[in-house]
Amino acid sequence: MRIMIADDHSLYVEGLINLLSADFEIVSTVSTGLDAIEEARLTRPDVILMDINMPILDGIAATREIMAEQPGTKILMLTSFEETDTLFRAIRAGAVGYLLKNLEDTEIISGLLEFQKGRNPFSPGLENQILQEFRVQRAHSQLNPYKDLLNERQVEVLELVARGLEYVEVGKRLFISERTVKYHMANIKEVLQLSNHAQVVAWAWEHGIGRKADDCDRY
Repeated sequence: MRIMIADDHSLYVEGLINLLSADFEIVSTVSTGLDAIEEARLTRPDVILMDINMPILDGIAATREIMAEQPGTKILMLTSFEETDTLFRAIRAGAVGYLLKNLEDTEIISGLLEFQKGRNPFSPGLENQILQEFRVQRAHSQLNPYKDLLNERQVEVLELVARGLEYVEVGKRLFISERTVKYHMANIKEVLQLSNHAQVVAWAWEHGIGRKADDCDRY
């Protein structure tokens, strides 16, 4: 298995090279996310051990770019962080495993060997965090069935606009400025590929968002 290491901590990288060289081929090492993208194009590694916090471009953004270009490359995140949000963002970017840097040497080797057998390695306890985060995401998607098109704030703005509220009133209801409401509406038009306010409201009514003008007085 050909491995590339992307990490800006030189001592840690040196330790990984010493640890892994006997069992795996280390094809290259880089210290920034941008270098990781460029080096992945050149070396085409089987696996990239990717740190999250790196200069210029972080590991999650680099993972997203590499996966877009080379979907066959497998990326394992190596990090000292175990926050659920970071974990989930890494998975959504395309990472197939997540190992904490405080693991024992034998655990890292074991994780890579498990990976060779087709199992995705996660540090102990992280599987439960992943499951919990997916549950949260599923709950959010049920609250916002248009999440693939519009984010939650955009749906909130659209709901009020479709009820007939002026932008200034929408802003007061959501505790944001009128300018911010206009910004969200511009983005909504772009995402939905609509050209004017009336088309946006019509789209909202068709999808059960908000109410027609003659119902607005009820609110």
